[in-house]
Amino acid sequence: MNLTEFKRSDKSKNPHFLLFGNPVDHSLSPVMHNTAAKSLGIETKYHAIALRPDELSSVSAHLNSEQFKGANITIPYKHMLMQYMDELSIVAEDIGAINTIVKENGRLIGDNTDIYGFTVPLRPVRDELYNTEAIVFGTGGATKAIIYALFDLGINQITVISREPAGKDYFNEYDNVGIEGYGAWTSFADDSAIIINATPLGMNPKEDESPVRDSEIEVLQGKICYDIVYNPLKTKFLKQAEEVGARTIGGLEMLIHQGSKSFELWTGKQFPIDEIKQTLHEFFE
Repeated sequence: MNLTEFKRSDKSKNPHFLLFGNPVDHSLSPVMHNTAAKSLGIETKYHAIALRPDELSSVSAHLNSEQFKGANITIPYKHMLMQYMDELSIVAEDIGAINTIVKENGRLIGDNTDIYGFTVPLRPVRDELYNTEAIVFGTGGATKAIIYALFDLGINQITVISREPAGKDYFNEYDNVGIEGYGAWTSFADDSAIIINATPLGMNPKEDESPVRDSEIEVLQGKICYDIVYNPLKTKFLKQAEEVGARTIGGLEMLIHQGSKSFELWTGKQFPIDEIKQTLHEFFE
């Protein structure tokens, strides 16, 4: 459903949270947040909106409508929707991307819970990451949040891998972040404790794709391999990592924890994480 269709529907006339992105058909956020709302007796519904570029001009009016209560934002709008905010959290301002809109006393506050969501699954291995290096595939809306989180975890050098490294000057603002092409990434692997896929490669319908060539998978041995893609649960990148005995973290954990933080910001209520985990795992069975 796009925004125009949503606004014409009866769904828009009731209190709602939204997910803005394109595509959003794969998203489990509606399942997750509607389960949480039902569990806690909250009447607000959560809907995924495939926002078209030509609908951007009408977003602002809807965000200020009475029935709109908050939103998540995913690819490709984490930068673009910042312009409609009345205020940004310190974290969102620092990284230049928002994934959450909080409505507070009529004001729109742009926040970013990707950092929290990304970090929680890494807490058990924090000591192993301290004072090491990392590789991040991709330069999309989540990458800046990942960089922020990695430095907070004690990583001291990050190499971002891009198909067009010369066009990504905005990473120059970070100390200890280099940007390289895909042909050079293995040169940085020896000193990296963690390798992260922050691209859509591996996501439905690109399940057979990975940022790592099959001929390169030995480089993953002994690393922590983290894929922020959550559908499917086990991407090709994670399968490659498992094949050589690397430790893996899938994107479902990040989804759940960033969602929990967004939900708490919207409602002030604690997210029923155990129930959500069970519901989402059942979805994949």
